[in-house]
Amino acid sequence: EATLSMDEDSWLLCHVNMFNYFGGTTIRLVCDNLKTGVIKHPKYGEIYLNETYESLGEHYSMAIMPTGVRKPKEKASVEGTVGKLATAIIARLRHNEYNSLYALNKDIRKAIDEFNNQPFQKRDGSRKLIFESMEYPTLKPLPDKPFELSKWSYSHKVGYNCHVVFERNFYSAPYQYIGKLVDIKYTQSSVEIFLNNERIA
Repeated sequence: EATLSMDEDSWLLCHVNMFNYFGGTTIRLVCDNLKTGVIKHPKYGEIYLNETYESLGEHYSMAIMPTGVRKPKEKASVEGTVGKLATAIIARLRHNEYNSLYALNKDIRKAIDEFNNQPFQKRDGSRKLIFESMEYPTLKPLPDKPFELSKWSYSHKVGYNCHVVFERNFYSAPYQYIGKLVDIKYTQSSVEIFLNNERIA
């Protein structure tokens, strides 16, 4: 999938589109150690993901497990496939001109389908047949509600009118939290209020 940037929102939306394309999710997801998703990956001890990437994993009930630092053998098959895709898709489209991201991604999707439908040279079947017969049945169903990109805003005080002010709007919180400092998680469609990592409104 082509994107206009390599920022966190694009990275997460690519995940959402990938799961939709496959029609399901896995129990665990192995990613690279890119700074967009992984804050800290010590040799020993706990791995720290950024909040939004962690919430994506929670939404899909999936463990996100970055590969070991400086251990290329852990992702050798992926690197090989990326090389094949670069030859099969990027090289094929390199002379085309596109006026929109939609048009480019449409051609990428078409090229991917052709790539996956090509018969193997040394065995029966194709990538698509292997996926449909062996891999798709092991996927978990997609959640009913799609994942939405979320942001956090911290340390908002619950006023005496039982409201929190966020971006010039008032959001009500239960009266017992008057005077407390709360955090706000917001998406395009919702605003949630948290106190000590527990949602209160």
